[in-house]
Amino acid sequence: MVKLRAARPGEADELTALVLRSKAYWGYDAAFLVSCAPELRIPAGEVAGRRIVVAEDASGGGVLGLASLEGAPPVARLGLLFVEPEAIGRGVGRRLYRDALRRAAELGFRRLLIDADPHAAGFYRAMGALVSPESRAAGGEDEPPAGLVRFEAEPAPLADWARAWTGGGPAVHVGNVAEFNAQFADASLAREQRAAHHYACLAAFYSPWPGALVLPGAVPPGWIERVGRLLEWEGVEVYDGLAAGGPGLPPNAGLSDAVRARPALAGRLASAGLPLVPWGRTAAFARLAGLPWRPRELRYESKSAAHGLFGRILAGGGHPLILLPGQWPAPTRRVAARLLAARAGAGESTVLKSEHGVGGSGTTVVTPDRVRAAGGARAVLRALPRGPLLVEEYVSGPAEPDEPRDLTYDGFVDGAGRVHEAGGAVMDVADGEYRGATAGPGVVPAWAEKPLLAFGEAVGRELSAAGYRGWFDVDFVADGAGRLAPTETNLRLTGPSIAFMVAARLDALRGAGHLVRIADRVGLGARLPGAALDELCETLERGCAELGAVFLPAIPTGAFDPAPWLGVLVAAHSREVLDAAEALVRAEALAVGAGFTEGQPTEWPGTSVSASVGDDGVPVT
Repeated sequence: MVKLRAARPGEADELTALVLRSKAYWGYDAAFLVSCAPELRIPAGEVAGRRIVVAEDASGGGVLGLASLEGAPPVARLGLLFVEPEAIGRGVGRRLYRDALRRAAELGFRRLLIDADPHAAGFYRAMGALVSPESRAAGGEDEPPAGLVRFEAEPAPLADWARAWTGGGPAVHVGNVAEFNAQFADASLAREQRAAHHYACLAAFYSPWPGALVLPGAVPPGWIERVGRLLEWEGVEVYDGLAAGGPGLPPNAGLSDAVRARPALAGRLASAGLPLVPWGRTAAFARLAGLPWRPRELRYESKSAAHGLFGRILAGGGHPLILLPGQWPAPTRRVAARLLAARAGAGESTVLKSEHGVGGSGTTVVTPDRVRAAGGARAVLRALPRGPLLVEEYVSGPAEPDEPRDLTYDGFVDGAGRVHEAGGAVMDVADGEYRGATAGPGVVPAWAEKPLLAFGEAVGRELSAAGYRGWFDVDFVADGAGRLAPTETNLRLTGPSIAFMVAARLDALRGAGHLVRIADRVGLGARLPGAALDELCETLERGCAELGAVFLPAIPTGAFDPAPWLGVLVAAHSREVLDAAEALVRAEALAVGAGFTEGQPTEWPGTSVSASVGDDGVPVT
């Protein structure tokens, strides 16, 4: 264990000696070290002014390294960062760098400059620092000293909205995706919840920092350790494999009731004193969390109710760039066929929707050509899930293929009814099916950002007034005339919300400006045994790091399905690097199947990562 503390003036000579030993570690000759000594010397009178922090061995008390944070806002310099040679590779440098970046953010610095020894360049890249423009352009102002490589980072505290979400600390994440879906009697939501249990793996990212994960399905050993290492989480407890319910519960019981049926587990989670964060609110979760339950809070999860809400907001004015598409309820298939046929006959495309759906399930875009090819509107409808439908006007998208069409606003209503904005994101949607999203600075086009944020906040205020508390989003499609059409609200966490959580964590750890992309289903070339999945993740992590990106396996359990896939997150500071990282991930994921044949396992057979739960409900570590 390493602990950090402020350096003392009386340690100046000792710290200078450490600096020179650390510099010598890279093989420099004696003459070079002598020439560096005056610059590297730490006078006792400068220890406090240079804000020097030391890392010491928590057990023995010996100093293992030091870092200085120098200058005055807005620009800081990492004047020193040196580690005792015998401690190199033990994470001391990482702790010191993260601490310096955190202190810089707290002190109001907007930019941190690092003039690095070339031997340390790989370390700073791994920490998320970027090569500074001054190092890339000869003759740039304030060039680094000869022989050094200049890096920079943008210190950033945890985003205000993220602090408000869980108080800025860890939380208990409850992956009740299937439980949330089961509330809605909708034919488009499959009764079999295998996919929902896979998506519950996203519980790892329900806030920037989990203290514990509660999951319905079993997850592979090592997964949460890998993700936790990359996001620098500590002490995450994992309770998985709870989908089968518990004593006295039916096999299809929801996750929250499965936890309550294990009093020891429920008590352990409650005693942690951490907020409980679900995928979405349910009556069972309310019982688990000791919260009031008002089913009408979720009424705007209905697409027709949301459409009515949008109409009421727009009737009040103030949103000239928001367009509301027409929507008509079809209580019977006969009515739906008549509406669809009339629109197809007029050359109009139509969106058919169920009242509820997840990730585009229950949503179908029908063109006039499709109606003709099927032999009529009734033939189209026969292929869709049973139950009432909504018939909605199709909004044509931008003419330019590079312009985003599907956008979303994410935010939440806190316990006091205040609306907090997480931001806007661009979604990857094909044929009405959500496939992923990208969040981060500059992702939403400039023309769309202001109306998107303003309308999303207006929806949040209405949800708050209706009594809703929790995360929500508003999804939009962009037309070809610079307008946005709201299509639905989701009163729960979503794929884009996961990207926002990861971006907030990475910005605080590595510096602001991360773009984060979540890709729900990256196809794998074969069903993978556990060791092969670990090897693939290691390859993807290393390959993305070489590009300057971060790779996170978000949904590992899909790798064991008969049609195998992997949910992933990639993050980078530029769109080009982000695109390159995603392309690498997709190519490697498909190529991995070359060495495998049919007959590989279709499920992970284990029961937990760091903790399991016995039949009596007692956690076993």
